[in-house]
Amino acid sequence: MRALKIAATGMLAQQMRVETISNNLANMSTTGYNARRAEFADLHYQQMTRPGTINATDGTVLPTGVQLGLGVRPAAVSMQIAQGALSQTGGELDIAIEGKGYLEVTLSSGGSGYTRDGGLKRNGEGLIVTSEGNAVVPEITIPVDVRAISINSDGEVYAYFNDAVEAQLLGQFTLATFVNEQGLEAIGSNMFLETEASGPPTVDVPGENGAGTLRQGYKEQSSVDAVKEITELIEAQRGYELNSKVITAADQMLAATTQVR
Repeated sequence: MRALKIAATGMLAQQMRVETISNNLANMSTTGYNARRAEFADLHYQQMTRPGTINATDGTVLPTGVQLGLGVRPAAVSMQIAQGALSQTGGELDIAIEGKGYLEVTLSSGGSGYTRDGGLKRNGEGLIVTSEGNAVVPEITIPVDVRAISINSDGEVYAYFNDAVEAQLLGQFTLATFVNEQGLEAIGSNMFLETEASGPPTVDVPGENGAGTLRQGYKEQSSVDAVKEITELIEAQRGYELNSKVITAADQMLAATTQVR
């Protein structure tokens, strides 16, 4: 009986949807997190009678035929690109990206990673790094005797010293943009990797060629809408229950068949 297998694919699909929603809710407070959405596609069809088949009795062409669907399959879990609200922190090295773009960092493997988490820190050598200790590209080092740090919207980092009136330019942040942000590979820790689907990064200074700007003393909050997620969670739960009822009904039909005498 096809209904058993079809309903099983439906239950697996709704389970995957619930898992995606639970991950969104778990990351409600994650800096720069964008919600994910599970997407599905129908499985191939069993062609009992193909559309356009000629009817043997009178020679007419069947307009629809008989096509039996065999269930559903996961098609993608896509990232919903959206600007999160900005939360003021007052931190000198906290920066939020307003608009498109990712900070490029050097991973421990030596490769490049990309993140929108602007909660930056300073390591023991004065180098600006992420919370995981990965150096931001281009590398900017803050001297020990710096009194204050200022970062403008163009990403320029200025240092103020006790023995100087004018600020000294230490460097400038850049932002990497991608043709297809949804094609980036998430590896955790608010970090992404370039893939063939995302295309190569285009690196610009903030505010140029479509790249966003920076705001010092702020962090970008998660873009997860809790109300929307709860609504979809209820829908997924109902969908799971309905598919389980189909399995129960199919089982009862099979039981009735075996009891025929």
